[in-house]
Amino acid sequence: MRLLYQTTQTCLLSKGLESLVDPSVQLMRKCLPKTRLPLTSDQSAYTFPLPGRPQAVPDVGVDPDESNEESDDEEAEENEEAESRDYDEDLETDLNKLRVRPDPDRPKELLLQYSRLCPELSHDFEELDLSSEPERSSTSSSSSDEEAVLLCRVSPCSSRRDRRSSDSSSSSSGSHSETEVSTEGRTARPHDNAVAQLEPKGFHSHSSILSTSPASRIMIRETRGDIPPCLRGDEQGDEVEGAEESQHCNMIDRLLERHGTCVPHHEPKLYRAAAARTKSIPGFSILAFPDFWGHLPPPGHESMAPRKPNIQRQKVFEDVLRFLITDDIINQVVFDLEDSSLQNPAESLRFFSNFECGNLRKAVQVRRYEYDLILNADANCSQHAQWFYFEVSNMVADVPYRFNVINCEKSNSQFNYGMQPVLYSVKDALEGRPHWVRTGTEICYFRNHFCPARGRRRTTFYTLTFTVTFRHNEDVCYLAYHYPYTYSALKAHLKVLQNSVDPSKVFFRQQILCGTLAGNSCPVVTITACPASRAWKDMHQLRNRPCIMLTGRVHPGESNASWVMKGTLEFLCSTEPVAQSLREAFVFKIIPMLNPDGVINGTNRCDLNSEDLNRQWCKPDPVLSPTIYHTKGFLYYLNCIGRPPLVFCDYHGHSRKKNVFLYGCSVKETLWQSGSAVDTVGLKEDPGYRTIPKALDRIAPAFSFNSCNYLVEKSRSATARVVVWREMGVLRSYTMESTYNGCDQGIYKGLQTGTRELQEMGMKFCHSLLSVTKDMKALYSRTLISNIDLDHNNILDHKSHNCFEDDEPPCVEEIEYSTDCPPLKGTDLDSDVNSNMASTDEEEYGEKGHRGGKQRRSSIGQLQQSSLKSCLFPQLIGPASIETLNEKKHMCNSGSISNRHLTS
Repeated sequence: MRLLYQTTQTCLLSKGLESLVDPSVQLMRKCLPKTRLPLTSDQSAYTFPLPGRPQAVPDVGVDPDESNEESDDEEAEENEEAESRDYDEDLETDLNKLRVRPDPDRPKELLLQYSRLCPELSHDFEELDLSSEPERSSTSSSSSDEEAVLLCRVSPCSSRRDRRSSDSSSSSSGSHSETEVSTEGRTARPHDNAVAQLEPKGFHSHSSILSTSPASRIMIRETRGDIPPCLRGDEQGDEVEGAEESQHCNMIDRLLERHGTCVPHHEPKLYRAAAARTKSIPGFSILAFPDFWGHLPPPGHESMAPRKPNIQRQKVFEDVLRFLITDDIINQVVFDLEDSSLQNPAESLRFFSNFECGNLRKAVQVRRYEYDLILNADANCSQHAQWFYFEVSNMVADVPYRFNVINCEKSNSQFNYGMQPVLYSVKDALEGRPHWVRTGTEICYFRNHFCPARGRRRTTFYTLTFTVTFRHNEDVCYLAYHYPYTYSALKAHLKVLQNSVDPSKVFFRQQILCGTLAGNSCPVVTITACPASRAWKDMHQLRNRPCIMLTGRVHPGESNASWVMKGTLEFLCSTEPVAQSLREAFVFKIIPMLNPDGVINGTNRCDLNSEDLNRQWCKPDPVLSPTIYHTKGFLYYLNCIGRPPLVFCDYHGHSRKKNVFLYGCSVKETLWQSGSAVDTVGLKEDPGYRTIPKALDRIAPAFSFNSCNYLVEKSRSATARVVVWREMGVLRSYTMESTYNGCDQGIYKGLQTGTRELQEMGMKFCHSLLSVTKDMKALYSRTLISNIDLDHNNILDHKSHNCFEDDEPPCVEEIEYSTDCPPLKGTDLDSDVNSNMASTDEEEYGEKGHRGGKQRRSSIGQLQQSSLKSCLFPQLIGPASIETLNEKKHMCNSGSISNRHLTS
């Protein structure tokens, strides 16, 4: 290897020998010895006993699987074969499965319990007759009271302190039925005792804010005493807790008084109170400062990071040097999630991740300013390491630190296309700049030479490497995969919204759908307009408003979905004329977080049952997947009472594509795309499933109509989108995917998406719902149109991507290099990222004429997209748009598919 390295360096000095560089580098990569992750077990550091399942046994004693020492050739061949498989094979072609609605998965008698989740149907609105100011409690219930009742029932062995608090609180009118839902199918279970141990902890922000030394944390823990509340006397517990509460509240008050925060819809004290009731596997007792203090979007937009030429080759050289020159190699563990007694060297960075949503299992100092980071797998399993969120401190300003996340599992990432991680500086926040900002240089994502610690077969790990130069000495900073959004932030946000609405105009009710495996509550929110009076006509209109159901965050690592949901919630509670019109037209049923336990414990994909909840919708388990079970039950109930949702949308994040887009369901388009022999001429299908995507493409700058598709895949048959469409008969059933990166079209082209743009997307989705209202003329009046921002110059210039993937696509786009970079030759090692995938890239197929039918159908879709826009907003179609439309019409003349197939 040393000879190869020296030869390669010599070849780099001569342009004539550059053709030898790439083969030499590839040989060096093959020669790098397989290195096991420095872990005692591949299993997650977080385990949770599941009902009906034996507790997992750590694999510490398992003999290493020697097969991992073999070549990657077999695995590479299998990946190549899987990725080259025609996507059309996954499309559902069984007409019965596409059109016949299956029987419900439960008897109708069990659905009556969900009547409590329609409080607008039973509320009498007596306050409308009162001349005095109506009480806020009449239209909004206290979530904390309901939660106390729920958690008391779910955790029979809970502490006396919790029982006293629940007894002293007044239960809501629906508490009995709420308890029935949360405990239905959850009788005495082996893991109830384990749930009881997940007691809410006393939370603190940093006692000295900028100090993260282990000593300060030990001091905090000694102050509060890590004695289970149920094991200490009431008097002792109350005395310690009271003194501690007073001390830290005073500190927080002084901090807020001195520095102040001005983050809209965020109150640090409410956040701390919500976090104190949150149950986690490790029992978090520290608040991450960004979550407590809040976040404001930075003043300007952040461009995608330019990719340096040959950066991946450079990083491979540096990794090779680890084995050739060991003089500067330190290889010392400086953080271990499972070893709190670990002492940090004085000059190393200090890491910490034992807080809500945090994920960092181990940090190893490789060189003076370089660290390998190992992420924690999802709870109760050994997979899905991708999300990270951790604290770092003890840094030196203006020194570049290299971070290598070495156990990522996805085969490619938007980090190869200009995406950056995000950073939050405590010092900047205290100086009035509480921003999560994109950070990092020399970013790339590539396959590495690491293998599982205990020999899990056929696992390839990938490295995300990036360099950060900190601005301040001795700062406390936080680094994350994407903008974090915690469960406690949601709970606090809902409380703020509840207090912000006018109860005489806005009916806002927060309830509990069910309890989670760990004993946390899953909130469901109802938002609509209060009737003008108690007259029969007004009450009848309220009781007959169609429902819109929105869900989100079923995958914990998709924090961008929560920011989109935040924008939706804030808009629906606002005084905007469009929001008021939507409230008068619809009843919104919103479940903002379907996987609270996963979010709390920092998992990326799964719940505590180690299952992907978005693959459990066909027949969800009431015990292991309670949130999906009860959400589906609620949808069944709405269907049974004749109020199925007019629109269902599940908010997601997409890790390998740009822009925001929708996936829907269509029988005809699925059959056309699959090349099925079924004659679709006689099939009747309402094309209304395209109405909302077309409206969004008109009004939302980040949205890409051409990235949408409406295909029903076999592998997605158990997702929310497909099940709600197939079993509930909801025509407009969608998955909305938001990019982690940014946009490649429209006014945001070349910019990374921030929380401002994500929240804007949530608002724009609400705007698009105007297109499905009955009274089109009234809602498309000039008054409402004037309140919707429309981008005149970028209506029809979206670039077609011809995308046919769902939330985890099998293939990836080509690496996009910055236009500022010099042209890259085939010898550049960066091409290795897509070496096995280039033949399946959709854009490449479109350019070469392959899949011509898909390309023509896309062109026809663009034509009809334009037609709808002219119908919805005729006064806003300008000459430039007409010129673009004419070009697209001319492009479609060669299409062999009749326009009538997709006419809307």
